[in-house]
Amino acid sequence: MNITAAIVLYVVIWFVTMFVVLPIGRRTQGDEGKVVPGTHAGAPTNFRLKRTLVIVTIIGTAIWAVVAGVIVSGWVTIEDIDWFNRLDALK
Repeated sequence: MNITAAIVLYVVIWFVTMFVVLPIGRRTQGDEGKVVPGTHAGAPTNFRLKRTLVIVTIIGTAIWAVVAGVIVSGWVTIEDIDWFNRLDALK
């Protein structure tokens, strides 16, 4: 895996982790019963961006390290996941 592939893999894992972490523990204005005029009832009441980014970065880095380790070590190769033998047609 070259450096570009490692960076792209990290960014993809980071954003997927972000979308998973965002709704966890979210309290909306509708839940609190304090909807600010002009906003949606589903808007968060106390969104902590810095805390969320730190959590996502820690979790995403751990997941990336495992995935990158598996790729670099060769435990799983592209031939292992070629279930429909499509790579044979390319040879």
